Amino acid sequence: MVQQDGIHNFALIGAAGYIAPRHMRAMKDTGNNLVAALDKFDSVGIIDSFFPESAFFTETERFDRHMDKLRRKGEQKIDYVSICSPNYLHDAHIRLALRNEANAICEKPIVLNPWNVDALSEIEKESGKKIYTILQLRLHPSIIKLKEQVEKGPKDKIYDLDLTYITSRGRWYFISWKGDVHKSGGVATNIGVHFFDMLTWIFGDIKKNTVHVSNEDTAAGFLELDKARVRWYLSLRKETIPEEAGNNGMATFRSITIEGKEIEFSGGFTDLHTESYKDILNGKGFGIHEARKSIEIVHNIRTSSPVGLKGDYHPILKGMKF
Repeated sequence: MVQQDGIHNFALIGAAGYIAPRHMRAMKDTGNNLVAALDKFDSVGIIDSFFPESAFFTETERFDRHMDKLRRKGEQKIDYVSICSPNYLHDAHIRLALRNEANAICEKPIVLNPWNVDALSEIEKESGKKIYTILQLRLHPSIIKLKEQVEKGPKDKIYDLDLTYITSRGRWYFISWKGDVHKSGGVATNIGVHFFDMLTWIFGDIKKNTVHVSNEDTAAGFLELDKARVRWYLSLRKETIPEEAGNNGMATFRSITIEGKEIEFSGGFTDLHTESYKDILNGKGFGIHEARKSIEIVHNIRTSSPVGLKGDYHPILKGMKF
């Protein structure tokens, strides 16, 4: 499989998880090759639906060696490494990609701590390769439309928003790496970082970050941004899904209200990874510094002491006990 003009060779780290098939589809949809994949688990039959000829490894050392051999041979040198591994390994896997003279495309959160951004930026400069992150909400039509409305609106207007995201998870979640705050960053990082990125992208820099609740399955707080006041609620608790949505059998609930008006963005997520890949391959894409504000927000949430139900908190918290 010698590289053809305009066709790039990809490697994938983390092939057995939930998000990996979206990356494989994006590679396929953009007409590229998956040359090698790595995962400690071998339940990766999904690869057959996209790239059955891909090499597969369960050990990082052998995967790294394979990439090095391809680089030295030149015929199948890896151009991009897509990273879908557990959050706490992103930093190490980005470094692996750059050491092998490949660009990195990393799922969010790109890292867990703001200082990791600085260190990786230095390595990026040294390597001459690029580190990209997936910030797919910036490509969602409804979110783009909202940004345009805010930019065209009154310059001094401060918007009032409520952000609600509930995605129910079973007991397995808390046994897996996702339930370990040191590995996932906790609920706010694991399921909320892309929402915080979207909010700062539209409404500007953060002025105040108050945490009302933070535990293993729920995080909630208040953000004051340049152009918005945001009450936010992120949870894995199915019982907190609004009754009208729960009656329809929904296990996930997303809602953004701005000035009391609902912004419809429940659909349109499935193709956003492909759009992200198209941008990256066309010389655009979101670099590592694009993710910094959201990484700072979730780090502050993770390291702050919750104040409890005081001040301007999300209305869904009323009557709850924590």
